[in-house]
Amino acid sequence: MNNNLLKGKRGIIFGALDEKSIAWKVAQQAHSEGAKFVLTNAPIALRMGTIDELAKETGSKVIPADATNMDDLDNLFKESIKELGGKIDFVLHSIGMSVNVRKGNPYYNQNYDYTLKGLDVSALSFHKVMQSAWNLDAMNEWGSIVGLSYIAAQRVFHTYNDMADNKAVLESIARSFGYHYGVRKNVRVNTISQSPTLTTAGSGVKGFDVFYRYSDDLAPLGNATADECASYTITLFSDYTKKVTMQNLFHDGGFSYMGMSEEVMSTYMKVVNDPKEV
Repeated sequence: MNNNLLKGKRGIIFGALDEKSIAWKVAQQAHSEGAKFVLTNAPIALRMGTIDELAKETGSKVIPADATNMDDLDNLFKESIKELGGKIDFVLHSIGMSVNVRKGNPYYNQNYDYTLKGLDVSALSFHKVMQSAWNLDAMNEWGSIVGLSYIAAQRVFHTYNDMADNKAVLESIARSFGYHYGVRKNVRVNTISQSPTLTTAGSGVKGFDVFYRYSDDLAPLGNATADECASYTITLFSDYTKKVTMQNLFHDGGFSYMGMSEEVMSTYMKVVNDPKEV
């Protein structure tokens, strides 16, 4: 659907690794809604992914940037403003990783160098992106900045490890920076707490397939897809949400407010009554 919701708007999209990525879907929909934007990712992610295909599809330029490096971010904003012909209206932060998860370190036995690296990439980078934009006065009035989060910031999911802490910090940064950016320039800052999503990154979490099914069974509307998350993100970039800021917005089919569903209870009872059935 094309309603020109973002016609005339300029943006920067972080984190489009491949066609499964939420950021990839956001870029496609932003393009169809009339936006111009720059695509960016860390150099190593650019080598691993297929972002050049997306750039060609959307007529966008790719500018490499390590989101943990202030010099890279300053260059990104300066070059984006030059490329797009004006200040930025929207930014998507879709970045996250845990070295502890990759290395198989449980939450109670972390390598703290890995912990700090994951925190920097997954959460502090959100602050750095906004601080760079702030210092350069790179955002337009009533701009919108969105980060992607997950409900493990509020609740325990035993395999999510230190990423839960990273997401909690991410959401706190959105609230705190959202206040300052709102007062200064009416820029709004929000996070979207998305369902488990079948992305390349999400699928790397141990037990993801089983948890995806559990979440889908528990949520009254089922899991939200990457495409659906992209559509929701577009609304936050649009002028229809100009007074929404400092929020962590659940986009998860109702999962976040559920305790038990008939579907999940039925599956559990099958296990209790006859373990061979499951």
